Amino acid sequence: MQQPFPGEVFANTADFDIGIRQLLPRYDEMLEVITRCLHTTNSRILELGCGTGELSLKILNRWPDAQIIALDYSPRMLEFAQNKITAAGYQKQWTGIQADFGEWANNPEGLQIDRKFDACVSSLAIHHLQDEMKLKLFQRIATSLSQGGCFWNADPILPESPLLTEIYKAAREDWAKQQGTNLAEVNAKRSTVTTQGYSSQDQLATLDAHLQMLSTSGFKTIAVPWKYYGLAVFGGWL
Repeated sequence: MQQPFPGEVFANTADFDIGIRQLLPRYDEMLEVITRCLHTTNSRILELGCGTGELSLKILNRWPDAQIIALDYSPRMLEFAQNKITAAGYQKQWTGIQADFGEWANNPEGLQIDRKFDACVSSLAIHHLQDEMKLKLFQRIATSLSQGGCFWNADPILPESPLLTEIYKAAREDWAKQQGTNLAEVNAKRSTVTTQGYSSQDQLATLDAHLQMLSTSGFKTIAVPWKYYGLAVFGGWL
């Protein structure tokens, strides 16, 4: 079996959708915020690191006329997402491409998706890049968006102090208890990931660092429409 890539939190792909909801507080709410930040004019959407297709599905349920180009370097995740999207009847609106979005940031000519997008979205993926590559990716996204286009990212963020680290950890543990989750059982299903391309283990940045990167990349209006302890949805418009 191929070694799990960063982002493949669980050894068995089929465990992801349930397991991630047990590990992360308000996962569905976080993704729904991204769908609400899109608009009817955002018809051509690029998704970076689509995973099992949960964000794609939520977007298409809210905006059924959207066309989504979804990148992921995991063939397992792409197959799982494709089956999910097809079962929901959106197969004509969704195209999955096996590609490393870090490589796309570094060498965009190597991936033939050069048409402009109205929006770019990502969830639980970009935090696997080092900060230098995060900035390069944000800059690549900005150049790939139409004027007035938007970018929204849902990701864990680096706590600004050791005290906040403990506060965020306690919030996640309380969430698990409220869900009746046995974290030991959930963690037993987790995988030990390997480095893939430009991505590796969690390489978190503070929320402020992300917002500064967005500003440097040319985003004119920057916002944080949602935050829950160590998780945030942030982005903006050109």
